Amino acid sequence: MIAAISYPLLQEYWWAIISLLGALLVFLMFVQGGQSLLYTVGKSKMQRTMLVNSLGRKWEFTFTTLVTFGGAFFASFPLFYATSFGGAYWVWMAILFSFILQAVSYEFRSKPANFLGSKTYEVFLFINGLMGTILIGTAVGTFFNGAQFSLNDYNQVTWQTGARGLEAVLNIHNVALGLTVFFLARVLALQYFNNSIDNKEISLRVRLQLWVNSIPFLVFFLYFVIALLLKDGFAYDPDTLEVSMERYKYWHNFIEMPLLLIGFLAGVVLVIWGIFSDMFFKPGKGIWFSGAGTIITVFCLFLLAGYNNTCYYPSVYDMQSSLNIRNSSSSEFTLGVMSIVSLLVPFVVAYIWFAWKAINTKKIDENEMNEGGHKY
Repeated sequence: MIAAISYPLLQEYWWAIISLLGALLVFLMFVQGGQSLLYTVGKSKMQRTMLVNSLGRKWEFTFTTLVTFGGAFFASFPLFYATSFGGAYWVWMAILFSFILQAVSYEFRSKPANFLGSKTYEVFLFINGLMGTILIGTAVGTFFNGAQFSLNDYNQVTWQTGARGLEAVLNIHNVALGLTVFFLARVLALQYFNNSIDNKEISLRVRLQLWVNSIPFLVFFLYFVIALLLKDGFAYDPDTLEVSMERYKYWHNFIEMPLLLIGFLAGVVLVIWGIFSDMFFKPGKGIWFSGAGTIITVFCLFLLAGYNNTCYYPSVYDMQSSLNIRNSSSSEFTLGVMSIVSLLVPFVVAYIWFAWKAINTKKIDENEMNEGGHKY
């Protein structure tokens, strides 16, 4: 079975798997978006408790997907892992630190011996909601805008700035993607609150905040996409792997891969329809449209970054050090064995879906919070 699949096809297959995991992660970051809205939507301690418990039932999905995404990236494209995590470690440490704050907060916020007080842990949740979304979005922006590194003949990385990855925030295109992820996560969180919480005051504030957050999301997203289509990209020769600059590279990728363009546009339409649905038609149902649209759109963006002879991690310092799915992947045997294991992915997705539905059989209300039992 392994021998029947060519090495290039295995590389493309695993880039698709990475892209899907990245898309799922961006969707599940509505948890981070909700954490940044605790004091905006929840005006009383009870309301904030309902919001935290609504998110608390899903935060482990996000954390698990983040770990799976990182693990799959390491196993399938280890040179990227070594280059980015070995060179740009400050940005990844900042992201990791924010997720540690999240885990600690859900564990101890409502404990009787919590000497720091619930507000302290709510601040920690806000920090994770802010840093987790913006920094991950900014880091992914380097897939299109590049980073300042070089590799020697032994693939040892040399990072050219002391900021070790944090310099990515100086690129407005990277930051635009980071802010897009931040406001998208908030929009999805508001839709999730509509879907999972039964409280009239929260519902009224959610509708207002949908307007407040949807507008900047669309502005930053449009800026990112337009700038992306107009920028030069790093292309490589599939035979020699020599890297060169190509004018309008990402626009060419869409034109040369029309199914990718159709999928991207369909995903965008679904996100916008989901927002309008919650605003004007059926509050609580929009999350399904926007969630599916988010997954499809981000999936297509990841494929855009790595397919069609495109360097998915360009070096703006040494062009020939740029990484692509051909020069940074694991061996053919490793990818082949992993591909057999990947057949379990549909079962994992089915489990997540089942667990999600089981947890959300009943909307959270004040009565449930007053009944006791486990609370975050």
